[in-house]
Amino acid sequence: MYQTMIRYMGDNKKYAILSPLLVIIEVIVDVAIPYVMSLIIDQGIIKGNIDAIFKYGLMLIAMVIISFLTAVGSGYYATKASAGFSGNLRQALFENIQSFSFKNIDEFKVGSLVTRLTSDVQYVQQAFQMSIRIAIRAPLMFLFAFIMAFRQSTELAKYFMFVIPFLIIAIVYITRRAYKIFDKAFAKIDDLNLFVSENLNGIRVVKSFVKEDSQIDEFTKVSNGLRDDFVAATKLVSLTNPAMMLTTYVIVIILAWVGARMIIDGLLTTGVLMSLITYAIQIQISLMMLSMIMVMLTIAGNSHRRIKEVLDVQTDIKSKDNALATIKDGSIRFEDVDFSYLGDKNKPVLRDINLDIKSGDYVGIIGPTGSSKSTLVNMIARLYDVTSGAVKVGTVDVRDYDLYSLREDVAVVLQKNVLFSGTVRSNMKWANKDLDDETINRALEIAQAKDFVDAAGGLDAKVERGGSNFSGGQKQRLCIARAILKNPKILILDDSTSALDNNTEKNIINALNKIMPDMTKIIISQRITSLKSCDYIAVMNLGKIEALGTHDELLVTSKIYKDIAELSGKGGDFDERK
Repeated sequence: MYQTMIRYMGDNKKYAILSPLLVIIEVIVDVAIPYVMSLIIDQGIIKGNIDAIFKYGLMLIAMVIISFLTAVGSGYYATKASAGFSGNLRQALFENIQSFSFKNIDEFKVGSLVTRLTSDVQYVQQAFQMSIRIAIRAPLMFLFAFIMAFRQSTELAKYFMFVIPFLIIAIVYITRRAYKIFDKAFAKIDDLNLFVSENLNGIRVVKSFVKEDSQIDEFTKVSNGLRDDFVAATKLVSLTNPAMMLTTYVIVIILAWVGARMIIDGLLTTGVLMSLITYAIQIQISLMMLSMIMVMLTIAGNSHRRIKEVLDVQTDIKSKDNALATIKDGSIRFEDVDFSYLGDKNKPVLRDINLDIKSGDYVGIIGPTGSSKSTLVNMIARLYDVTSGAVKVGTVDVRDYDLYSLREDVAVVLQKNVLFSGTVRSNMKWANKDLDDETINRALEIAQAKDFVDAAGGLDAKVERGGSNFSGGQKQRLCIARAILKNPKILILDDSTSALDNNTEKNIINALNKIMPDMTKIIISQRITSLKSCDYIAVMNLGKIEALGTHDELLVTSKIYKDIAELSGKGGDFDERK
């Protein structure tokens, strides 16, 4: 964990150095204070020496002021260093997640990634802050107080040696037990976040099926499991406080009993006894701080492990050295393509795919649910890489292109329409931040979205989170407009016109063919009306292309296509959601 702290400290190293330096000064002064107090008692109060009281009193006041200032300074610098570190760490996490391929994203749950970016980073930040302040203060105070105690009275200080080891053993035992419980608890936090995320995203489905009570019961079950783990861990950790108090009381009683006898015998002074009791308390406080650090490091250790799991992920899809930056045209060729999500050639979801698409073609893809239509088109933009075979764009293997350049020329409108909170203009500028309003409005017209955008307030119309203030069809049209604004060589509509009526969809396709005739257009749909005007249609089944031809040809040669056509003709609703 400390390697990670050093790596992501960045420009905050000076603060991480200043804080411990001030802590060292603070500890030295704090440990010297009981000694000065003993001098005030023995040489001033008991002897009635006003000069000694005044002299050591001023010294004591100066020490208190120095202790206060160094404590404030070390706390300030520790906060700055830890905040800067956590910012750098969170940035590195987010940047690495952004580089993930679809396969990498599939390995982590969304709720888990959110937890790692927020709570886990926060725990590691707290551990960092404690490491450069309390982790320095506690052992130094323990050591210096021990030295001063032996300097004051070896006879009494030796009693520390008999009591404190029992406390150290108890703290180590408790924290090791707590570590295992915290490990289980963090896994359950992921489960809870995932459950809440899925429930909120699907709240309309929950209500339409009247499943509120069952969802509440399920949430209670997950939440209670998390609560039980934290209660168990907290119970263990809470034992450290009474253990320390017991140790403190035992030491104070021993010191008072033995010390009083030594004072009577003239072997010890009152001031020294008071300083020894203070040193005993300082030693106990230092051990208490160490136990806090151990608990925090226990929690942070789990968080750090989870953060490292994300940081250590190397995206399986990246640009090669000397990658090509220019794509000649929108032609696409699949050559003996097989694909498996797990890379297992024995369980392919795509098999023996051979398909040749010329630049400017309008191609349809249709097939039953689970036939891997979306998986097929996702490989054009290298959202996934083939397991075997090759996908070529502009006669070049997509793996030979620079990823940025490839994805700039391939626009994919996915099944799930994603709009970001902001305005219509800000969402359209995801395609190109330098777009002017005239260009944006022209794309909205092509996507048949201009009318409802104008009615909502124009390009400054507000877009709520997820586009919740627009209907499903309106969101689809806005997403299509955004894709058009990339001016891509290839446009893929992955079931992204399912919420549009036939006339609107037809108008969009006609406009695209007229205004952007050289752009290759691929549409995945389960509506025959969406595919009739395609140059040709690929019928997929069980990960293979079963048939290829025009609408009229497939009605004769493909049973699957004919069945879907007949179902559509009877008014059936065959709508896929993968």
